[in-house]
Amino acid sequence: MSAEKPQFDIGHQPNIQHQTFPGSQADLDPAPSVAHVPSPDGGYKLYQAAGKLKDKKALITGGDSGIGRSTAVLFAMEGADSFIAYLPEEQKDAEETKALVEKYGRKCFLYPTNLKEQGNCKKVVEEAVKQLGAINVLFNNHAYQMMTQDISEISEEQWLHTFDTNIHPFFFLSKYALPHMKKGDTIINNASVNAYIGRPDLLDYTSTKGAIVSFTRGLSNQFVGKGIRVNAVAPGPVWTPLIPSTMTDEAIKQFTSPMGRPGQPSEIATCVVFLASTDSSQISGQTIHCNGGVIVNG
Repeated sequence: MSAEKPQFDIGHQPNIQHQTFPGSQADLDPAPSVAHVPSPDGGYKLYQAAGKLKDKKALITGGDSGIGRSTAVLFAMEGADSFIAYLPEEQKDAEETKALVEKYGRKCFLYPTNLKEQGNCKKVVEEAVKQLGAINVLFNNHAYQMMTQDISEISEEQWLHTFDTNIHPFFFLSKYALPHMKKGDTIINNASVNAYIGRPDLLDYTSTKGAIVSFTRGLSNQFVGKGIRVNAVAPGPVWTPLIPSTMTDEAIKQFTSPMGRPGQPSEIATCVVFLASTDSSQISGQTIHCNGGVIVNG
């Protein structure tokens, strides 16, 4: 069974296009790959599952599109149910994610909300526990960015909005979810290559991603002895709705990696599956650099 027909030519750059934030995966041209991964012949093949997350329960933020959607679908292929949180204006994309998850015989619960509000973070966790019965995997994935060339151009409001969106909810969601988690459960945070290279035109976003890396390390040190692992992924350029809704023409033209192409959401989701499963049982407090070959020495 195929979750989607890949339309992305792995060797080509995405078309220049623009959307209003937060963007829509349904409107991306070409469509990103959700459940297909690169094959040796340079094409794509459907992700091959192995029951790594059988009957696990996952809370995924930003689960309507991009890396969040691919993670929910790959989790379903591996046997897990998901509860996804997303902005209300992303409802159409969220419903598509739910349909894709259900094609693989698993459940997907939808919860539109704005995680900038602390109370909403608590409600998300409570509702996830109610619907799923447990939280075995928390994937803190949502993010906001907006390009600015100089610190003088970043308004105080934008700086606070970026931090209130990108890092504070990671703390609240983890704090509220951990009492429901047990030995063998995992937290995975979405960081970025920008935390390691210091991208100048995304200063506020880059700063929050650095905070996420440090948060991951500190939280791991609190819980690794209790059998709960905490890790992060640090993607490089990945073709998601965040790109056309926040980047300039020139940035999209240069949206590539040492591999000569941007990554696909499915390629990051495979790393999230790895960190969520017992395949990574010796890994905690670490960051996987799924960035297309950028050497960061981090």
